[in-house]
Amino acid sequence: MPKHEFNITRMVEFNETDMAGIVHFSVFFRYMEYAEHAFFRSLGSSIVDPELAVGWPRVHCSCDYKKPLKFDEEFNIQLLVTAKKSKSMSYQFRFSTENTEIARGNITAVCVQRNEEGVMKATNIPTKIANLIEVAPADKLAD
Repeated sequence: MPKHEFNITRMVEFNETDMAGIVHFSVFFRYMEYAEHAFFRSLGSSIVDPELAVGWPRVHCSCDYKKPLKFDEEFNIQLLVTAKKSKSMSYQFRFSTENTEIARGNITAVCVQRNEEGVMKATNIPTKIANLIEVAPADKLAD
């Protein structure tokens, strides 16, 4: 059955914080990538699959911050698939502690293959992956 949602919990590490003891803004982009890779693993796949020979460069990334996240806090990352086109996928990420939303981010990644010269070109998402993923229902994406 295709999936449109994935949740993962983790702790804030000391090296992810700034001088004020809160997570540095740039780390949220690593958290998004971490959740995306874990999502692919939960599907029995990988973001790097030599058999498929595709890559997933980002063409859009954003993050809006609502509350600080501090060292040693446990938090949840919810990934929702917001769009699935023939050659790209978009995700929304919601960061929270208990019932408090900390931040919300978005990523759009394009499926690419490289030619012999190493030039990337957009390609259709392999069926093996496309069949495992669906877009989240509108009610889940609503604020």
